Formats: sequence, structure tokens, C-alpha cells
Amino acid sequence: MADLETNIVMSADDNNKDEQPSIMVPLDDMDTVSADSPNTVDELAQELATIRQSAKKIAIIGSRNLPITHQQMIETLATALVRQGNTIITSGGSSGTNAAAIRGAMKANPDKLKVILPQTIGQQPSDVQDQLIGVPNIIEHADRAMMTLADASRVCNREIIDDCNQLICFLSHTSKTLHNAVQYAEEGHKVITVFYLD
Repeated sequence: MADLETNIVMSADDNNKDEQPSIMVPLDDMDTVSADSPNTVDELAQELATIRQSAKKIAIIGSRNLPITHQQMIETLATALVRQGNTIITSGGSSGTNAAAIRGAMKANPDKLKVILPQTIGQQPSDVQDQLIGVPNIIEHADRAMMTLADASRVCNREIIDDCNQLICFLSHTSKTLHNAVQYAEEGHKVITVFYLD
């Protein structure tokens, strides 16, 4: 911060008892906002409006390698969020974050669950196919059938994030795919909650 310069303004009569100090601030040292700067006030207002919404679309994605205690917490979280009127968006998974989110949402209200698959149901392992029985809102992508699962999952994560207001992600510091998903959510000005598992 620039130092302030204080000058005493004196009248012609130095003995004047009503002398008032004036503060002069150098204008050339003040911060300026360029025309191409992001409008953080608008971004904060948008995030606040999202948080205050009574019913949100909340994406829950994360690691497949989770201890059972973490899976139980995610399942409980998904159940509570759905009971509050929110919709949970996730992807398929036989274990870990996505599977726990599916179980939790299904307990509360299956109609408030949306599962976006990286590819088709037929390409999922049999235990994932079994878990998806009864899920009313499943989106498949036959157009990604020839992609590797890793590439299809990256595209799937972006689709999930594009569809949500808020992202909750459970990941380790070494998970590049999930870090990229969080970064993509940040660029899209989503409300983000990240839980690191390591």
C-alpha cells in the first residue's frame, strides 16, 4: 500500500485556530481494473445463488479405491442430499464413490438419481449392470464404444460436470483424471467441494 501524504493547509493567517488537515492520496498508485479482468463479483453472486437454491443438481464423482467406511459416508451423504430435494448425478461403478452415491440416492428416491455412463450398459462389468437395475434415469453413450475406458471416463466426467450446479469429488492427490475434472469444474464456475483421501 502506498504511503499517504498529509499536508496541512494553512490560511494566510498562521495563527488561525480553525486549521484543518487534508489528506492527499496519490492517484497514480491506486489499483486499477482492466477491461479484460474477470468479474469476480458476478462469479461470487452466481455461486451464492447456487448455494441458496432449495434443489440443486449435485454431481458426486471420485475414486474407485475407497475403504468401506468412506463408502458408507458417501452413501449417507447422497441419501441426505436427495431427501433435501436435490438430484444426484454420477457415473457407473461397481465399487467406490460412484457406487456409494448410487446406493444412497436409490435409498432416498430413485427418481432423483441420474447416472451417466462413459459408454454403454453392455460394456459395464456384470456387477455394475446389476447395480443399475431399477435406476430409472441412465444415459448411455454408444458413440464412445470404441474409446478406451480412460478416455470415455474423462469425457463422461465433463458431461456430468456440465449438467450439475455443484460438484463433490473424492480423490487422492495422485489422481490426474479427477484433478482435471475439478479444474474443469472451476473453469465452469461450479460450486466445488473436494475431499482428499490421502
